[in-house]
Amino acid sequence: MRNLALFLKYDGTAYHGWQVQKNACSVAQTLEEAAADVVGHPVHMTGCGRTDAGVHARTYVANFRTESRIPVDRVAYALNTHLPADIVVTGAREVPLGFNAIGSCVRKEYTYQIYNSRIRDPFFVNRAWFYPKHLDEAVMQEAAAQFVGTHDFAAVRSVGTDVKSTVRTVYYFDVERRGELILLRVCANGFLYNMVRAMTGTVVYAAEGKIRPQDIARILESGNRTAAGPTVPPGGLYMTHLWYDDGEVAFDA
Repeated sequence: MRNLALFLKYDGTAYHGWQVQKNACSVAQTLEEAAADVVGHPVHMTGCGRTDAGVHARTYVANFRTESRIPVDRVAYALNTHLPADIVVTGAREVPLGFNAIGSCVRKEYTYQIYNSRIRDPFFVNRAWFYPKHLDEAVMQEAAAQFVGTHDFAAVRSVGTDVKSTVRTVYYFDVERRGELILLRVCANGFLYNMVRAMTGTVVYAAEGKIRPQDIARILESGNRTAAGPTVPPGGLYMTHLWYDDGEVAFDA
């Protein structure tokens, strides 16, 4: 038995997220079907996280077990011949049997893109959130910094997957403007359902003057989802960096 880790990237626009769904097309299902064609048996793919419908990954790690002896340097090429154009496997590696794409992952980074311009750009449709009112990135950074540290993030979580705890550690939350594009990069030891999109909405609330950056600590303490900002659209969100506990399977976009 071999355990193969796959490195991939995908445009999530056409998919109902990563996780296999009963009545909707998902990235995992598409990848499992391609892998089954390559190795000649049913495959269960374990992904590094449950990206939501419409969310993208500039980097993603998945793993599966197989008895196939296909050379590891041929795996990516073989899979890509069976995959649609919006999912690409960039590499593969044989890993220990105990490796698990999600369980072995110790940190993740997501990046949210806002296209901050008075005029819409068609090339950013489903790639960034179009926001026509000017946003002050300095205020956004002040607000984003309030999320850094170990907190209960229930106030920026949508109802969804059950978890034992809503406490997470955010290592950084950086805001950068590149012309009309604003990038919000956040790294944590784990994320709750819609957490990044709700954090982004809260940072935008601060830039709009609806809350003060220093109010965010109080909002987190309250655990009140309605006190925080909205959950922004999925098309601006990308998984961009992963860290693993063996230090060997870190991957950057």
